[in-house]
Amino acid sequence: MNYSNFLTRKAQWNEGNGFAATWLPDFLFPFQRSLVEWAVHMGRAAIFADCGLGKTPMQLVWAENVRRRTGKPVLIVTPLAVSFQTEVEAAKFGVSAGISRDGSRPAGITVTNYERLERFETDDFGGVVCDESSAIKAFDGKRRAIVTEFLRTHRYRLLCTATAAPNDYIELGTSSEALGYLGHMDMLARFFVNQQRTADTKGRWRGRAAPRMWEGQQWRFKGHAEDPFWRWVASWARAIRKPSDLGFDDDGFNLPPLDHRRHIVEARTARDDTLFDIPASGLHEERAEARRTITERCETAARLLSDAASAVAWCQLNAEGTLLTNLLDGAVEVSGSDMADAKEEKLLAFGRGEVRVLVTKPVIGAWGLNWQHCHRMSYFPSHSYEQYYQAVRRSWRFGQASPVVVDVVTTEGGANVFKNLERKAGQADRMFDALTAHMRNALHIQGDTYDKTVEVPPWAGC
Repeated sequence: MNYSNFLTRKAQWNEGNGFAATWLPDFLFPFQRSLVEWAVHMGRAAIFADCGLGKTPMQLVWAENVRRRTGKPVLIVTPLAVSFQTEVEAAKFGVSAGISRDGSRPAGITVTNYERLERFETDDFGGVVCDESSAIKAFDGKRRAIVTEFLRTHRYRLLCTATAAPNDYIELGTSSEALGYLGHMDMLARFFVNQQRTADTKGRWRGRAAPRMWEGQQWRFKGHAEDPFWRWVASWARAIRKPSDLGFDDDGFNLPPLDHRRHIVEARTARDDTLFDIPASGLHEERAEARRTITERCETAARLLSDAASAVAWCQLNAEGTLLTNLLDGAVEVSGSDMADAKEEKLLAFGRGEVRVLVTKPVIGAWGLNWQHCHRMSYFPSHSYEQYYQAVRRSWRFGQASPVVVDVVTTEGGANVFKNLERKAGQADRMFDALTAHMRNALHIQGDTYDKTVEVPPWAGC
């Protein structure tokens, strides 16, 4: 071992365990070709590309290269209903891919849903793609464990998502761990410290603009660690919101206007403990406020979407979904109690334009689906910025021809929830700007900075 290799290993930089891509078709844009070449070379990689930048063709080409290399099928795992989109995209690009629900391998590239992954044998495949990998966090512990175990032994793995860590740097550790690089706890110990200097992971990331009143352990970068952290992330991931983030032309990748409209609904029933409505404080009061104003908020959302040719009414509570479906003409609800096949069929029917209004929760339908035919939606805010971001980006994505209107319906009592959502949105923008900037810088850093070979004693590598 020479000294530069010794330092590279200690820095946790990953130089790739893959191979040179042998198939890079002409249908890829130049920035997509660059990302696929890099991901194939890495073998285990993450592509954090914004909605509409073509994650599906990129993962199909990556999978086909791995299939040719290993001689075994490659499995693409997607959220509900996205498997059908992937199959259609594959046919459009001339790639052999087939959907499986029972563990069979109908084509060289097999596509299934996260909900059916336990029906497949990991050794049957030469590689695995996790499409919309950030959605894994929405699953219960059992489902996450199934996904993690399925990935664990594969030499070739690809994660694709738009929001790897929308407002929390330390969530990048879950992606690293899924790829078999530095584990989540190891990442925290190497780059971060919390106020109590413990290993408690229940706290939150304290960004530069984070309020001091947050409870729990607050993680921050160690004094020396921010630049090394981003260089480490850049060694296994690429992040891109537009082609120019990687030095390419943005022509054809310009988003239409996005119009956020906030509607404050007056509650008909006053709170028992106040003379007039004031912002709810704490989760208990916020949940009570949401239940107390279900009728008022649903009626407002139904009125706003009454003239839309196609719309999505996002809800948070079961009672909201039921009432919205009753109030909106031509509405179909996708609920958590539906069987997986029924959920898929309803989501696909909306995508085909056969349903005027889709009513569902973000946790069910906000990941991976392409709804450029729709540019109207209503939303009841929660504290989850990722759910809000993904919900909006089903329609506001590259390829959308019309301005997108999002009607955010809340109450005076829900002011703190909305304010927190706005703060997280600003923090997410700053984080992604920092992520792309540091990655651009990291791409120009030469890892081999020593021009002399230095012998080190055998124990130095222990």
